[in-house]
Amino acid sequence: MRQCLTSDLGGYYTSNAPSEKDQFGAKGDFVTSPEISQIFGELIGVWVVAEWIAQGRKSEGVYLMEMGPGRGTLMDDMLRTTRNFPALAKALEAVYLVEASPRLRETQHKLLCGDNETKENSIGFESTSKHSPDLKIVWTEDIRFVPREGNKTPFIIAHEFFDALPIHVFQSVPPSPQDSDGTIQTPTGPILGTRRKMPKENQWRELVVGPKPPHRLDDGEAEFELSMSRAGTPHSMYLPETSGRYQALKATDGATIEISPESQAYARDFAVRLGGSNRDTPPSPTSPDATVGGKAVPSAPKEDPVVKDEPSGAALLMDYGPANTIPANSLRGIKQHQMVSPFLSAGSTDISADVDFLGLAESAINASPGVEVHGPVDQARFLTAMGIEERAAQLVKRAVDRERAGSTGQDKKELTEIVKRIETGWKRLVDRSPQGMGKLYQVMAILPYKPTAHGEQRRRPVGKKKKDFDTDGTRTHNLCQTSYRKATPYH
Repeated sequence: MRQCLTSDLGGYYTSNAPSEKDQFGAKGDFVTSPEISQIFGELIGVWVVAEWIAQGRKSEGVYLMEMGPGRGTLMDDMLRTTRNFPALAKALEAVYLVEASPRLRETQHKLLCGDNETKENSIGFESTSKHSPDLKIVWTEDIRFVPREGNKTPFIIAHEFFDALPIHVFQSVPPSPQDSDGTIQTPTGPILGTRRKMPKENQWRELVVGPKPPHRLDDGEAEFELSMSRAGTPHSMYLPETSGRYQALKATDGATIEISPESQAYARDFAVRLGGSNRDTPPSPTSPDATVGGKAVPSAPKEDPVVKDEPSGAALLMDYGPANTIPANSLRGIKQHQMVSPFLSAGSTDISADVDFLGLAESAINASPGVEVHGPVDQARFLTAMGIEERAAQLVKRAVDRERAGSTGQDKKELTEIVKRIETGWKRLVDRSPQGMGKLYQVMAILPYKPTAHGEQRRRPVGKKKKDFDTDGTRTHNLCQTSYRKATPYH
């Protein structure tokens, strides 16, 4: 997935070929919520404002960070909203955009910064926001370049980001009925090996990408496919053992699970930025430099723990995937708004997989004692609680009033089109039909954890209803544990 999507040799998002079309919108391969209606980004901006207010209106050290910002539409709508709150706008010291595509970075700059100059800095590039001459817009290719400091208050947005991160697919297989004599069959005859004992319990096998045999390859079909490894791989012997959710399915023949360690790493990073590192976790040691082909290769720098006297900030994760199960069989390709094989036209087809929200919640909670997790809830419920219908009605009324006042120069037909676009846009975002965006997309929040005194009511984030969450003051961990026990490998 990583090679096909972000390779510098022609990845789907990172290709610099001038003939490459825009992936977004009706003429591209897919359309995202911010492109459907401006209200989406406005409400995310309102959510950030509400969390900033609830956490005491910090006057400095606040920054926004968006993962994979696309065209920049979401952040543009957010900044247009937050500038209406001068105290927050003044407290914002920077906007960090984690973006691997040079082409998309140029698109984002044009939308967010206008004609302001771009210059290189120590972690990538920076410019000045068109919304405020005092606000820096900073681009970097990797979140690890964004400083993790205990005195900062980050507000992190990840919209349709995790679905594009690489996954590993595993399937539980029963043990062989008898011990193997170690014989290996080859085209020139059997080779006797050492007799080995076979395991007596189910084992995880990884599904790996390989070429399809020529006798099964038809014209127009993908040349690659997923096939099960004949033996355990390093990943299959480790990743499914990292959580009780996966371990509980090991004894089920044919149980299939998808695990994204990269997604879990991002969730841990978010949690540490908000709540600080676990105090009992020692800093990771620096590995000695390696030598490859006679050349010294420097090791990754030591990752120091983050100490925060008071947890602060928030992360909002919006993506598609099951709310309370482990994803399975979800790897897909998307081209011209249609589902296609993920192995078809590598580099020119979008590839994605369902997000394991409870896996992200587990990773975040285990990474920091200073955070709690709320959700996930479906997008329709979240946006409705945020006031999407009321905001749409406000936009319609404004358009009608301006037309009546004659300040727009529009005729009735143009007004009708504007109203129709507003109405169809917001209703599409909250559509709860089986394939509707309001049902398929989930929203999850990572927030600072504050223990509640006996009898004290627990604060809930805006956009969340009481019935959606655990309310016993235990970092919402009990809610996640209950969901883990219900997890199955099937949709």
